[in-house]
Amino acid sequence: MLIDHLVYATPDVEHSITELETRLGIRASLGGQHIGKGTRNALLALGPRTYLEIVGPDHTQPTPASPRWFGIDTLTAPRLVTWAVYSPALTQLCKVATRDGVYLGELGAGKRTRPDGVQLSWEYTDPRAMLADGLVPFFIDWGESPHPAAQAERGLTLVELRAEHPSLDIVVRMLDVLKVVIPVTKASTSALCAIIAGPNGRIALR
Repeated sequence: MLIDHLVYATPDVEHSITELETRLGIRASLGGQHIGKGTRNALLALGPRTYLEIVGPDHTQPTPASPRWFGIDTLTAPRLVTWAVYSPALTQLCKVATRDGVYLGELGAGKRTRPDGVQLSWEYTDPRAMLADGLVPFFIDWGESPHPAAQAERGLTLVELRAEHPSLDIVVRMLDVLKVVIPVTKASTSALCAIIAGPNGRIALR
């Protein structure tokens, strides 16, 4: 299992870039716009092929016809909302998962242009599915595109990712079906917690 990225959704991208720079000691690099989705992002590398995506509304775009993904429209504070795992065989993954009772949604495709003009494209399972409140990941394949972590600001490392959820057995079963390994503990509310090491030591991000 290769963690592709963590999704840190925010109502204000610039504010979260500055906040995370203070906490983690590294300033995120700008990623690009998700045209038609009404969002944009900034990135922090957490490894050679793993990164933290800071994603929020892009007010230079028209308001999208449907709600922005990751519940961005209703956020009052930034938080880790979900995560993505790399898979080179999305069609087969979805087929097996559906057979075993885990519906990942329809396969989709996305694209965005980096600030240097390079266009990235990818295929993914539906991020809007948000299984187990986002604790069950969606899956992504970058194909021939350069991986975003290669151009993201470096200096951080993902040490650990863990999850908390009231319905422990249900979450564990879904993760088992998908062959995803992550520590999950029972708690009154659901949450993702990442331990990130960098210039300011080990920081817990939720």
